Amino acid sequence: MISLPGPLETTHRYVRRWAEDLRAGALDIDRDPDAVHRFLDLPAVRFLAGHQVPPEWDRASAEAGAGPAHGLATLERVLVSEELARGDAGMMLGAPGASMCGVLLSVLGSQAQKDWVYGRLAEGPRWTCFALTEPDRGSAIGEMTTTLTPVGDGSYVLDGEKRYVGNAARADLGTVFARVAGTERLGVLAVLVDTADPGFRAEPLPTLGLRGVQLTRITLDGVHVPAERVLGAHLPPTRRGMWSIVSVFNQLRPSVAAIALGIARAAHDYVAENRRELRGAERELFESLGQRIDAARRLTYRAALAVDRKPAAGHLSSAAKARACELAEDVTMHALGFFGPGARLDHPLLDKLARDARGVEFMEGTRNIQKLNLFQGLHTGKVGRF
Repeated sequence: MISLPGPLETTHRYVRRWAEDLRAGALDIDRDPDAVHRFLDLPAVRFLAGHQVPPEWDRASAEAGAGPAHGLATLERVLVSEELARGDAGMMLGAPGASMCGVLLSVLGSQAQKDWVYGRLAEGPRWTCFALTEPDRGSAIGEMTTTLTPVGDGSYVLDGEKRYVGNAARADLGTVFARVAGTERLGVLAVLVDTADPGFRAEPLPTLGLRGVQLTRITLDGVHVPAERVLGAHLPPTRRGMWSIVSVFNQLRPSVAAIALGIARAAHDYVAENRRELRGAERELFESLGQRIDAARRLTYRAALAVDRKPAAGHLSSAAKARACELAEDVTMHALGFFGPGARLDHPLLDKLARDARGVEFMEGTRNIQKLNLFQGLHTGKVGRF
């Protein structure tokens, strides 16, 4: 087991309590993703809206849940993600805040760019988005077709399409990856965009799981990008494109594993609360699932600590993500099985958890991608066998 330092124990206790509030609105968000606006005053949502805002943009509020004034370390983000996903992953992912955009800013952003983004976020609850994936191409940087055409004064014109972008339809700000016209792999840049700018259009996509995050299609038609919104301009080209994407994903992959863990725990808890008389094979199965959840949590904590020690150490995180996502699917399906053939109709929350579990599989790379990444780590000796 990993012994948590005092401040993390405190955070853990808070978010564990706040998760119950998210659970109460889970089915409302599933039916209508825009219902998230009705829950902005929940402590968990306020926390998510403010937890990456740096000290100079701290909110003028001492109320619990308003959000600390610093970014979360990977392990702390894991603790928060698991507990709040146990409440409701859809609402957690659909909450306002810096999210992936904030992590990218920490990797590539200049101080002026951080001031611009966090100054906007400090005004009140605002959403951000992170646009990388393209239709028919996924996140393969070598096949990216969204383009930045230089104008001549250091600014660009942004054209293309992105797909499966969380919160983009409700976002005020976002980051978009695109290739500078006429360049190869090292010509990929990330830029900041204001979604109110002409040419930016976001259209929500219908989904079965994780509906709260409102996955979106983005169309970019001649969006003007001023020179000061090009991220990483102060860094060498080798640290802007693929390097920055890998760095962001290494930091966030343990959190995705934690979200899957939270969903699995929610389903396991639901069975414990609603099927109190488990005997024989059912009791053995229930206890076995609980043991698997505990084992996956230990792996996820190890992965988070590895990234906190060395940001490039993402191979163990791939193992945690692959195992936790498989576990979430197994636990939610078995949980439905405890309640018989009509479980999806009779227990809508369990049905939602099963759909959400499947959705997490596609966040930040599917299981096969994670296994390939883990194999590379094993093959090169960057991660030991376990």
